[in-house]
Amino acid sequence: MAIEKILKDDATEEKGERARMASFVGAIAITDLIKTTLGPKGMDKILQSTGRGHGITVTNDGATILKSLHIDNPAAKVLIDISKVQDDEVGDGTTSVVVLAGELLREAEKLVAAKIHPMTIISGYRMAAECARSALLQRVVDNKENAEKFKSDLMKIAMTTLSSKILSQDKEHFAQLAVDAVMRLKGSTNLEAIQIIKKPGGSLKDSFLDEGFILDKKIGLGQPKRIENAKILVANTAMDTDKVKIYGARVRVDSMSKVAEIEGAEKEKMREKVQKIIAHGINCFVNRQLIYNFPEELFADAGILAIEHADFDGIERLALVTGGEIASTFDNPESVKLGHCKVIEEIMIGEDKLIHFSGVEMGQACTIVLRGASHHVLDEAERSLHDALCVLSQTVNDTRVLLGGGWPEMIMAKEVDELARKTPGKKSHAIEAFSRALVAIPTIIADNAGLDSADLVAQLRAAHHKEGCNAGIDVISGSVGDMAELGISESFKVKQAVLLSATEAAEMILRVDEIITCAPRQREDRM
Repeated sequence: MAIEKILKDDATEEKGERARMASFVGAIAITDLIKTTLGPKGMDKILQSTGRGHGITVTNDGATILKSLHIDNPAAKVLIDISKVQDDEVGDGTTSVVVLAGELLREAEKLVAAKIHPMTIISGYRMAAECARSALLQRVVDNKENAEKFKSDLMKIAMTTLSSKILSQDKEHFAQLAVDAVMRLKGSTNLEAIQIIKKPGGSLKDSFLDEGFILDKKIGLGQPKRIENAKILVANTAMDTDKVKIYGARVRVDSMSKVAEIEGAEKEKMREKVQKIIAHGINCFVNRQLIYNFPEELFADAGILAIEHADFDGIERLALVTGGEIASTFDNPESVKLGHCKVIEEIMIGEDKLIHFSGVEMGQACTIVLRGASHHVLDEAERSLHDALCVLSQTVNDTRVLLGGGWPEMIMAKEVDELARKTPGKKSHAIEAFSRALVAIPTIIADNAGLDSADLVAQLRAAHHKEGCNAGIDVISGSVGDMAELGISESFKVKQAVLLSATEAAEMILRVDEIITCAPRQREDRM
């Protein structure tokens, strides 16, 4: 008698070998796609959306590339998730984490083929990851006592992060911007206070950091162009009711004069509202919605600067930075928190006029204005800068620093290899495989720079047999270089996150022995 089918008709399941095969293939394909963007000489990808408008993104930020892919393979989705988490958590290392996980799986595939059970591989990987982490911990540098040294560490980290991005040409300039911006935060990781404004025109070198807050708006007509000791009311309310809106309003009148009366009443209501707002004793009113001419006139008469249509991101940030709250009713002035700043004035950037709030309540606030040739360049510059800002703000909290350029991977690989020699049983194969996966990162960095990776990695490994060696790959000269002299540093926190996330992801995919795909819902014919 045939066994009853449990699953629906169209559902498919893949068991054991097939399932594992599918997950390995998917994960490794993702890794191969993303690994060409790793390192200072990594290439960019152009992503074209198939939706309306065919938006194009040019990027080499791992998380951005992976976010934009639509993927059917479940294992590949796991890798995409870890890169997203890495992006949210520490902001950089998104490519490394996927590459490492992929390499771990590539090694695991060989081990599974050699009849080693996945659970054995997993426990080997766990031991190896622990060992690698402790190897890094012994080598960290922590300069938090010495402010000068720490600042130069931050500069180095920023330059290392930026060197694999579009900003690598002007990395000193941008590293300085990022370090200054993060130093102003005084240890908070709230990147909300750093605003990035993108203005096409000029070259990337023209980008600058401005203290205070810049709102991408023009000042209204007949309004004061400069206000000192501003008291700001940030609001989200309708200021557009001084005309009768005919649509949808049903009013029966027997003559035109009655309509005029109604309009008069509307105007009165508006005037009352404006008076309520003025009663707060303010001299700057920022509204998220539009402000009609009539109330704008009233504000101008009262010498109040009225700004309309301040977009959402702008207004929420403005409230945060000036220490105010967004108000929508004005009946009791005492409960509304006003924002404060020293000077509000109009400035020009390129072709555009913007409003600059300086001397704001929240001292750490600042605005980075990015200039560049086109929107694509600016978007990519913003992504790169965001990575640098994230890494720096994490490093300010956790001040431990490592050298970069494939140095940490070699250190970890060496320790992990030694562990493999000490460990009896099949686990040792898995531990050895972990070390090979780690070495793949410097290998890929060298490959992307068009260097002879096998030769370089062999030289590195030999160099690392001496104690206290600082050798890593210097892609610029194409040889093994001293990372301490070259000033290539990375944040310990980022490296640790890469190591642990990649190991966990590989573990998760290794545990899979069956893939069940549900049947698509049948659409009923509605004919």
